[in-house]
Amino acid sequence: MKVIGPAGTASTLTARPTQRAAGGFSLSGASGSERAVATGATAATGAVTDVSALMALQGVEDPTERRRRAMRRGGGLLDRLDELKLAMLGGETGEAALERLARAVREDRPDDPDAGLAAVLDQIDLRAAVELAKAEIRRTSA
Repeated sequence: MKVIGPAGTASTLTARPTQRAAGGFSLSGASGSERAVATGATAATGAVTDVSALMALQGVEDPTERRRRAMRRGGGLLDRLDELKLAMLGGETGEAALERLARAVREDRPDDPDAGLAAVLDQIDLRAAVELAKAEIRRTSA
């Protein structure tokens, strides 16, 4: 190889193949179109596998996350019950607080294998249902 100045290098004439694969290697028996099809099929399969693996991981919920969601729901119900209590002590009807309580009760309750937490959440749900039933009785009797 001979250097020709700042423009680069010049090589001597040798018998090299002029066709090279994009990945840095070539298959000796495959034509250009066969290589492109094989590369495209491999890339498409890899992309589908990556996306499906990510989707599967997003669907997995560990027990600590389930417990955290159950506790968050129970805490939210207690907050709605407190809002209702404060509204009624303030002499208001508490319709907005009742609506928020009804929405919170309708939310899905995550299953938790912890019997103690499940019992506490059952009591909170029962108290919320009692308050909603009392409000319904007040509406129908008025």
